Amino acid sequence: MPWTDRMRQVKILLMCAAVVICALSLTWSHFLVNDLAQEEQRKMEVWAEAMRSLEQADEQTDLSLVLKVINGNHTIPVIVIATDGTVQTYRNLEVRAKSPEEVESIVLKMASRMKAQGNLIRISLDDNEFMEICYDESIMLKRLARYPYIQLGIVLIFVVVAIFALLSSKRAEQNKVWVGLSKETAHQLGTPISSLMAWTQVLHETYPEDKLLPEMEKDVSRLQIIAERFSKIGSRPEPKPENLNEIISHVTDYIDRRTSNHVNITTNLPEQPIYANLSAQLFEWVVENLCKNAVDAMDGHGDINISAFEEAQHIVVEVADTGKGIQKSNFKNVFQPGFTTKQRGWGLGLSLAKRIVEEYHGGRIFVKASEIGKGTTFRIELKKN
Repeated sequence: MPWTDRMRQVKILLMCAAVVICALSLTWSHFLVNDLAQEEQRKMEVWAEAMRSLEQADEQTDLSLVLKVINGNHTIPVIVIATDGTVQTYRNLEVRAKSPEEVESIVLKMASRMKAQGNLIRISLDDNEFMEICYDESIMLKRLARYPYIQLGIVLIFVVVAIFALLSSKRAEQNKVWVGLSKETAHQLGTPISSLMAWTQVLHETYPEDKLLPEMEKDVSRLQIIAERFSKIGSRPEPKPENLNEIISHVTDYIDRRTSNHVNITTNLPEQPIYANLSAQLFEWVVENLCKNAVDAMDGHGDINISAFEEAQHIVVEVADTGKGIQKSNFKNVFQPGFTTKQRGWGLGLSLAKRIVEEYHGGRIFVKASEIGKGTTFRIELKKN
């Protein structure tokens, strides 16, 4: 199973676990909040009865238990409204005002809000008089009601951090594999290339008129360039101003000689040279990989067009082909290591191109446009000097 599929499964599992945890937490907290709300309502009913007893008490009534109930409320905000609509008393409210009139106005607004929420107990007294007991949820109950949402945020943050750590760890592991494989490849190529260079020199001295020797020397030189490219992976190259037109022309000539006659490669380059800070060998590798992918996508028949131009803030290179095209859902996946639509292949070319462009040159590479059956355009953006 490709690594991208495994990562997608891990992400889905983490998200599902987060959803299950949050759902269970919200459900349990909902039942707990409801139970506490009912308990507070019962307490307020007892408190209201205590207020009725206090209002109807005479000189012989023992008020010790009544006062104990009334004074025992330290958490639930409560407002007592008299028959004439004035505030008789209130508890557990934080009211900031400069005058008694302002205090009463603020408390009456609070009472109206409590009534609108249905938190009201009406007590009938003698002589058609009554009291309205308005109350609100305690601070503890409000905090408990908000707790599941805080927990939800914490769980989501944990999932995001876990996914980020997983991706970072995997990326670091991939980088080590990239560097180790590249260095070992360059090292292994070094000895046979040196031997081939020596043998071509011997052949050149023995058969100086042989017409095949120059082509052999070009291929050996090409192998040397490839080894140098691999040796640069993992080391920070030092870009310098390079003629982009010459780089693209060099790549085009190389690809054109090694592809079918049914593949037509054209370039659209400005008359004036475009200079960009590049590692010429590595950037040639990027354009080469894009061209080779285009040839594979066209099954050896079609057109490739390479364009280079300048914009306000970028130098742009575009490689367009008339191949099979890429589904929009795979625009980002094509740059993942191991992703390939070919039966044979490692799926590393575009991943390597992305690494070279973005990490070594500070640019961007992406699929600009693609249509199934009509072709694909890759775009590279480099910062201007």
